[in-house]
Amino acid sequence: MATEEDKPRESLWERLERPSPTPRQTLSPQRIAAAAAAVADAEGLEAITMRRLASELGVAPMAPYRYVAGKDDVLELMVDHVYADLRLPDGLGWRETMRALALGTRDLMLRHLWLAQLSPQARLSLTPNRMAVAEQALSALDGLGLDADAMMSVFRAVDAYVAGALNYESAVLNLLREHGWSDGGELRSELAPQMIWHMRTGRYPTFQRYLRTATRKDDTQWQFESGLTYVLDGIAAELGI
Repeated sequence: MATEEDKPRESLWERLERPSPTPRQTLSPQRIAAAAAAVADAEGLEAITMRRLASELGVAPMAPYRYVAGKDDVLELMVDHVYADLRLPDGLGWRETMRALALGTRDLMLRHLWLAQLSPQARLSLTPNRMAVAEQALSALDGLGLDADAMMSVFRAVDAYVAGALNYESAVLNLLREHGWSDGGELRSELAPQMIWHMRTGRYPTFQRYLRTATRKDDTQWQFESGLTYVLDGIAAELGI
């Protein structure tokens, strides 16, 4: 006989789709998400607690639990809330759509640095707005003669490039903010003793050439877009699209 434990866990979104048995109150999932995102933008994910949210919303400590079971649900709401700002233009070709996806995601992650600090579970959360972005991206690949697996591989290749690039870029920005450093030059000054030792060993001549001759060390936009071009060129060459 099936037990309660055997039943699949109902998702946050399934619960929220269900009509409320009582009239809507001042508090809502949207207000919870907006308040939580604002706190995380200013102070980081560690500042998000249920008590802090209730205080920011001006409600009783238990009031948010009417919509969420705990912090994991709050993180899902936050992700969905900020992904509402990521919309891809219609009518573009596959390459332009993938480029818009990458640039739009980078912009989103730079405005909300906490996105790169989410747990694996929160990063993989299937929220309506994230699903809408994925649907737009996959639709741009449909009709190119690719099978479903190839379409998803292209989408994930671009997504993985963005995630990798932004993990580094957001880590640098968080470090600058944490120490009150103004730019990459100040960061390099702080790291100079370590770097000088490494270079004096003579083990890294190619890296040393980069340090001496590179002119775009702080041009993160150029770095990101150049890498993205290489990724898209590789996809186009491999798949003949």
